[in-house]
Amino acid sequence: MGLPLVIMFPILLISISKKSWYPFFFKLARFWGKLILYGMGFIPSRTYEQKPKPGHSYMFIANHTSMIDIMLMLHTIKNPFVFVGKAELAKIPIFGFFYKRTCILVDRNNASSRKAVFDSAKKRLDTGISICIFPEGGVPDDESVVLDVFKDGAFRLAIEHQIPIVPIVFYDNKARFSYTFFSGSLGKTRAKVLKFVNTKGKSQANRADLKSACRTEILNELKAQKIRS
Repeated sequence: MGLPLVIMFPILLISISKKSWYPFFFKLARFWGKLILYGMGFIPSRTYEQKPKPGHSYMFIANHTSMIDIMLMLHTIKNPFVFVGKAELAKIPIFGFFYKRTCILVDRNNASSRKAVFDSAKKRLDTGISICIFPEGGVPDDESVVLDVFKDGAFRLAIEHQIPIVPIVFYDNKARFSYTFFSGSLGKTRAKVLKFVNTKGKSQANRADLKSACRTEILNELKAQKIRS
């Protein structure tokens, strides 16, 4: 993770010097993500039931099983987006330097931090940038869990800004690179973009139903893949 960032440091530093230059930074981040995936011996692929349109804002969500989820998300989605992620990741050397300057950080134990996320997200969405959240809130400690309970944040934001929710399924990341030491393997890392979930005309009263529908879509796809394999 660190070596490509060190090599690209000068141009990355320039790309984050203005907020209006974020789309250029995003292109560099996508290149970095691909370098990491291929460099680790993974072969990323993506399929679409529906493709995001250029110039539109979306709420991207996916199941969270591995550190390489970030890289595969960057590979899968071309629309510039910002991650909403854990503040603790900002402590990672080099990576953290860019992470805290380009992502929306949240301390899940701090109510004011959670509120600040919504203010930051609004500013990003107003500029046409999309948002990406892993709605499980983190990788489950129990690796037998196929898909953990979803938190409200992504769905609350999507409804508030009336933007489509884009569910994405990562099939192989847990098998390729899990959080268990001395596990994993080389091979494919597949992503599938499912049909968008519309939020037009929805209110916060519909949040639980939208959250349940999105989780069910992702879970059913994961279960179906297990049966097929």
